[in-house]
Amino acid sequence: MKVVEVISPGEIQVAKRPVPARGERALVRVGSVGICGTDVKIVSGGIPVDYPRVLGHEMVGVVEVAADSGRIEKGTRVVLNPAMWCGRCHLCTRDLEHLCCNGGLLGRDGDGVFAEYVVASDDCLHIVPDDMSSSAAVLLQVLGTVVHAQRRVDIIGGQTAVVIGLGVTGLLHLQMLLARGVQQVIGISRSPEKLALASQLGATLTSRPDEATSTVSELTEGRGADIVVECVGTEATLVQSVELAGHSGQIVVFGTITESGDGPRLPYYQLYEKELTLHHPRAASSEDYEAGIAMLEEGGLRLEQLEQLVTSLHDLSDPHDAFEAVGKNGSLKVVMEVSTDI
Repeated sequence: MKVVEVISPGEIQVAKRPVPARGERALVRVGSVGICGTDVKIVSGGIPVDYPRVLGHEMVGVVEVAADSGRIEKGTRVVLNPAMWCGRCHLCTRDLEHLCCNGGLLGRDGDGVFAEYVVASDDCLHIVPDDMSSSAAVLLQVLGTVVHAQRRVDIIGGQTAVVIGLGVTGLLHLQMLLARGVQQVIGISRSPEKLALASQLGATLTSRPDEATSTVSELTEGRGADIVVECVGTEATLVQSVELAGHSGQIVVFGTITESGDGPRLPYYQLYEKELTLHHPRAASSEDYEAGIAMLEEGGLRLEQLEQLVTSLHDLSDPHDAFEAVGKNGSLKVVMEVSTDI
């Protein structure tokens, strides 16, 4: 079968590998795959892996051979939970498999889904509704992480939320906050294209970062935001999140911050003085994927809005073109098609 693998920092290639032996698991024929920021960091060498490594953890496909359990039948369209877990550690036994001590992520800690076939246990597969396009379905993995991130965020009537960073996850957060009943959502980005899309998707107001303080103050009459979701992953945007939050506000640190920058220090006194709550979610559980799919089936989120987040389609045979598209201005989700009949 054909796969896309990274062979050293900065080098990817299309290679041939045997179809994986399924054992008791399901064999899934891959339809479409999405490129994530994690994939980009792995290719650049920013995240070390064992080489060669088949990339990718976002996919939609169809069950070619059912697992021995028979829970999901042959011919069923599915998305994959790409988490790897042991099922035995103290976190797994508390139903926290996504935090497994011995776990990892497909495409980083084990070979991923940029391939014509993958194998997976039924526990990792989630059924895709029949009326959902592959373009929307490939975003279900990302949606699951957004559901997980908002699971502990209390939503009550009349709240104002801010989303900093309007990439795919930021725009999904914006839509989910509105679907959950937040009254006003402000989207913040440097990109005019992303600000315009945020408005189309229901943002009350949009703003560039340098105008965010005045925009939030004006809309909230100086109170600050009740909820701030940080989707950039820098210390500077976390600092801004604290500054934009009002008293007793909640901050979701969704972006992954791995090191301190040269910018302003975190305003620790504001964390105390405002009595802020910080949520720092990681990955997603099986329940989160099911909840995201249910929101789409029930109309809480609209399929056509997810499809708007896919900005380019490519063939698995041309991964260099696809990865190049990720870095273009205005790019959101870049998808590679593997099998066009799924």
